[in-house]
Amino acid sequence: MNNRFQKLIDTLPDKYQTLMNMQPVTVDTAPRNTPKGGVYLFSEGNTHLYAGRTKRLIRDRLKDHVCSDDDCPYAWHLAREKTGHQKATYKTEGSRKRLLLLPEFRDAYDSAKERIRRMDVRYVGESDPLCQALLEIYVAVESGARFNDFGTH
Repeated sequence: MNNRFQKLIDTLPDKYQTLMNMQPVTVDTAPRNTPKGGVYLFSEGNTHLYAGRTKRLIRDRLKDHVCSDDDCPYAWHLAREKTGHQKATYKTEGSRKRLLLLPEFRDAYDSAKERIRRMDVRYVGESDPLCQALLEIYVAVESGARFNDFGTH
Protein backbone atom coordinates (compact mmCIF):
# COMPACT_ATOMS: atom_id res chain seq x y z
CA MET A 1 0.00 0.00 0.00
CA ASN A 2 1.13 3.55 -0.72
CA ASN A 3 2.91 4.93 2.37
CA ARG A 4 1.01 8.25 2.39
CA PHE A 5 -2.32 6.46 2.06
CA GLN A 6 -1.40 4.08 4.90
CA LYS A 7 -0.59 7.04 7.15
CA LEU A 8 -3.99 8.57 6.41
CA ILE A 9 -5.76 5.29 7.08
CA ASP A 10 -3.90 4.85 10.35
CA THR A 11 -5.36 8.12 11.72
CA LEU A 12 -9.00 7.13 11.13
CA PRO A 13 -9.72 4.94 14.19
CA ASP A 14 -8.46 7.58 16.65
CA LYS A 15 -10.41 10.37 14.94
CA TYR A 16 -13.51 8.17 14.98
CA GLN A 17 -13.07 7.54 18.72
CA THR A 18 -12.69 11.27 19.33
CA LEU A 19 -15.95 11.87 17.46
CA MET A 20 -17.81 9.09 19.28
CA ASN A 21 -16.51 10.18 22.71
CA MET A 22 -17.78 13.71 22.20
CA GLN A 23 -20.73 14.82 24.31
CA PRO A 24 -23.46 15.20 21.66
CA VAL A 25 -24.97 18.57 20.84
CA THR A 26 -27.87 19.55 18.59
CA VAL A 27 -27.91 21.86 15.60
CA ASP A 28 -29.14 24.64 17.88
CA THR A 29 -26.70 23.99 20.74
CA ALA A 30 -23.51 23.52 18.69
CA PRO A 31 -21.00 26.07 19.97
CA ARG A 32 -19.89 28.96 17.81
CA ASN A 33 -16.28 27.78 17.97
CA THR A 34 -16.69 24.48 16.13
CA PRO A 35 -13.70 23.51 13.98
CA LYS A 36 -13.38 24.80 10.44
CA GLY A 37 -13.52 21.62 8.42
CA GLY A 38 -14.43 18.22 9.71
CA VAL A 39 -16.81 15.30 9.85
CA TYR A 40 -20.08 15.11 11.74
CA LEU A 41 -22.57 12.37 12.61
CA PHE A 42 -26.32 12.72 13.18
CA SER A 43 -27.85 10.17 15.55
CA GLU A 44 -31.04 9.39 17.43
CA GLY A 45 -30.01 7.68 20.64
CA ASN A 46 -27.72 4.79 19.68
CA THR A 47 -28.94 4.77 16.08
CA HIS A 48 -26.50 6.56 13.82
CA LEU A 49 -28.13 7.94 10.73
CA TYR A 50 -25.99 10.24 8.62
CA ALA A 51 -22.33 11.22 8.40
CA GLY A 52 -21.28 14.31 6.51
CA ARG A 53 -18.29 16.53 6.03
CA THR A 54 -17.53 20.16 5.41
CA LYS A 55 -14.66 22.53 4.77
CA ARG A 56 -16.60 25.33 6.48
CA LEU A 57 -17.29 25.83 10.18
CA ILE A 58 -19.07 22.67 11.27
CA ARG A 59 -21.75 24.71 13.06
CA ASP A 60 -22.59 26.56 9.84
CA ARG A 61 -22.90 23.29 7.90
CA LEU A 62 -25.15 21.79 10.57
CA LYS A 63 -27.49 24.78 10.29
CA ASP A 64 -27.69 24.21 6.52
CA HIS A 65 -29.45 20.91 7.25
CA VAL A 66 -32.42 22.73 8.81
CA CYS A 67 -32.47 26.07 6.97
CA SER A 68 -35.52 27.51 5.24
CA ASP A 69 -34.18 26.59 1.79
CA ASP A 70 -35.70 23.72 -0.13
CA ASP A 71 -32.29 22.16 -0.68
CA CYS A 72 -31.45 20.29 2.52
CA PRO A 73 -30.20 16.91 1.19
CA TYR A 74 -30.46 14.91 4.41
CA ALA A 75 -34.03 16.17 4.95
CA TRP A 76 -34.77 15.06 1.39
CA HIS A 77 -33.59 11.52 2.25
CA LEU A 78 -35.84 11.40 5.30
CA ALA A 79 -38.87 12.84 3.46
CA ARG A 80 -38.40 10.45 0.53
CA GLU A 81 -38.28 7.48 2.89
CA LYS A 82 -41.39 8.59 4.76
CA THR A 83 -43.47 9.23 1.63
CA GLY A 84 -42.16 6.42 -0.57
CA HIS A 85 -40.84 8.80 -3.23
CA GLN A 86 -37.46 7.09 -3.13
CA LYS A 87 -36.21 7.59 -6.66
CA ALA A 88 -34.68 10.93 -7.60
CA THR A 89 -35.51 12.07 -11.10
CA TYR A 90 -34.47 14.86 -13.39
CA LYS A 91 -37.80 14.87 -15.20
CA THR A 92 -40.49 17.43 -14.37
CA GLU A 93 -42.81 14.75 -12.99
CA GLY A 94 -41.31 13.59 -9.69
CA SER A 95 -38.84 16.47 -9.56
CA ARG A 96 -38.04 18.17 -6.26
CA LYS A 97 -40.09 21.19 -7.30
CA ARG A 98 -43.11 18.99 -8.01
CA LEU A 99 -42.70 16.91 -4.87
CA LEU A 100 -42.75 20.05 -2.74
CA LEU A 101 -46.13 20.95 -4.24
CA LEU A 102 -47.59 17.73 -2.78
CA PRO A 103 -48.90 18.55 0.73
CA GLU A 104 -47.90 15.09 2.04
CA PHE A 105 -44.35 15.51 0.80
CA ARG A 106 -44.02 19.14 1.92
CA ASP A 107 -45.16 18.13 5.41
CA ALA A 108 -42.68 15.23 5.47
CA TYR A 109 -39.85 17.50 4.31
CA ASP A 110 -40.59 20.20 6.89
CA SER A 111 -40.98 17.54 9.61
CA ALA A 112 -37.65 16.01 8.59
CA LYS A 113 -35.89 19.32 9.15
CA GLU A 114 -37.45 19.58 12.62
CA ARG A 115 -36.43 15.98 13.33
CA ILE A 116 -32.84 16.77 12.29
CA ARG A 117 -32.87 19.84 14.54
CA ARG A 118 -33.54 17.53 17.54
CA MET A 119 -30.97 14.86 16.63
CA ASP A 120 -27.74 14.33 18.50
CA VAL A 121 -24.70 15.53 16.59
CA ARG A 122 -21.08 14.64 17.16
CA TYR A 123 -18.18 16.02 15.18
CA VAL A 124 -14.43 16.06 14.87
CA GLY A 125 -12.22 18.59 13.16
CA GLU A 126 -10.30 17.62 10.04
CA SER A 127 -9.06 20.22 7.57
CA ASP A 128 -7.15 18.00 5.13
CA PRO A 129 -9.61 17.27 2.27
CA LEU A 130 -8.25 13.79 1.54
CA CYS A 131 -8.28 12.67 5.17
CA GLN A 132 -11.70 14.27 5.58
CA ALA A 133 -13.15 12.27 2.68
CA LEU A 134 -11.73 9.03 4.03
CA LEU A 135 -12.92 9.87 7.54
CA GLU A 136 -16.47 10.50 6.34
CA ILE A 137 -16.54 7.06 4.74
CA TYR A 138 -14.96 5.47 7.81
CA VAL A 139 -17.46 7.13 10.18
CA ALA A 140 -20.40 6.12 7.99
CA VAL A 141 -19.27 2.50 7.75
CA GLU A 142 -18.05 2.07 11.33
CA SER A 143 -21.16 3.68 12.84
CA GLY A 144 -23.58 1.98 10.47
CA ALA A 145 -25.07 5.33 9.41
CA ARG A 146 -27.98 4.18 7.29
CA PHE A 147 -28.43 7.24 5.10
CA ASN A 148 -24.92 7.21 3.60
CA ASP A 149 -24.77 5.28 0.35
CA PHE A 150 -22.01 7.16 -1.51
CA GLY A 151 -23.83 6.60 -4.79
CA THR A 152 -23.30 9.11 -7.54
CA HIS A 153 -26.17 11.03 -9.03
